[in-house]
Amino acid sequence: MRFGIFYEHQLPKPWADGDEEKLLNDAIEQVVLADRLGLDNVWAVEHHFLDEYSHSSAPEVFLAACAARTEQIRIGHGIKHTPAPYNHPARVAEEIATLDLISRGRVEFGIGEGATRHELGGFGVPAKQKRDMSLEAGREIANMMAMEPYPGYDGESFSMPCRNVLPKPSQKPHPPMWIACTNRKTIEVAAENGLGALAFSFVDPAEAEHWVQTYYDIIKSDRCVPLGHTVNANIALVTGFSLHEDRDVAIRRGRESFEFFRYAISAMVTLDQTPGRTTLWEDFVRKAGPNAVEGYLEKAASYGDRYSSAIGNPGDARRHIAELAATGVDQLIFIQQAGRNQHEHICESLELFADQVMPEFHAGEAERLAVKEAELAPSIEAALARREWRAPMAEDEIPVIPAAVRVAQVPRQAAV
Repeated sequence: MRFGIFYEHQLPKPWADGDEEKLLNDAIEQVVLADRLGLDNVWAVEHHFLDEYSHSSAPEVFLAACAARTEQIRIGHGIKHTPAPYNHPARVAEEIATLDLISRGRVEFGIGEGATRHELGGFGVPAKQKRDMSLEAGREIANMMAMEPYPGYDGESFSMPCRNVLPKPSQKPHPPMWIACTNRKTIEVAAENGLGALAFSFVDPAEAEHWVQTYYDIIKSDRCVPLGHTVNANIALVTGFSLHEDRDVAIRRGRESFEFFRYAISAMVTLDQTPGRTTLWEDFVRKAGPNAVEGYLEKAASYGDRYSSAIGNPGDARRHIAELAATGVDQLIFIQQAGRNQHEHICESLELFADQVMPEFHAGEAERLAVKEAELAPSIEAALARREWRAPMAEDEIPVIPAAVRVAQVPRQAAV
């Protein structure tokens, strides 16, 4: 199994001057550490206007900083908003390709659409059309990165003329593509489009196994018609993360903030919000009650040695990861920066994980991938054959763009 770390850049109130600066720079230091420790991926989401829940409105900047300071870890947009009102598709293609070049071919490109009225309304994205807009743009972004020149497009959500979209990415024809998934239906959408599934829902191993089975059954069927120029057959799940040799310490450090993450992700969609006046952390603490942490500890203790979670001690994490690995999940993504988790505790958790847990799950990963790729190769070849490919333009079809200013041709004077 592979492992990633995930950033919403959460910042509960009250805020003080310098908090956002510290949040982002601490996160970069965590990514540098994760790279040194051998974790596989860093993922950064894109959200807008979501006080406390997510201050990650420019992930391309954050990820570029991470790319510049790391060597091995893959750099993931998990996800980039692709409906054109958020980000024009040509600009996304340029940004993804540039980041891929800077990182020397380490980019993973997740697409998505946003879910909150704050975001959708702020950019004028119709809620009922957001999925179609995201997929339409995602397909054309892939074409822009792979075609020279891009023939242009006249579509439902955006149009543009023929242009050569530059630069071109290091990974050919383009970086691996993913899509955000929150339920079984979006898992099916991912597989039908040949996209990796970033499953941003918290599911138990039985449900995870069902999702994995559904996903790979579709990848292997004629329902899979790739959105991009490749098939990225992978499914990733998220989980909470806080490790310490003492289970109780790990839970005291990380459980409350993980529960805040779960609360906030729902509140952003289901509760009315007043811009700049949110009270998410305050509301969460009030609803959880003063004895919430003790309740988490008592529940964990009731399981004894059967307790299974990446919020716990190394043995607890090994049990949890082994259960998910058995379902066929390809990557586990840790939500280690949530709520009020402390930078120092996050770093300690990553170091403990890399020392005592990760090695046994990384062992044999290359062999697993080789077997998987061989098994899926015929299905992927068939899926790519079903794709409708845009034909490259003939030389005489490429338009000449008139100059903005024409300089008059003045005859040379004869030499005297």
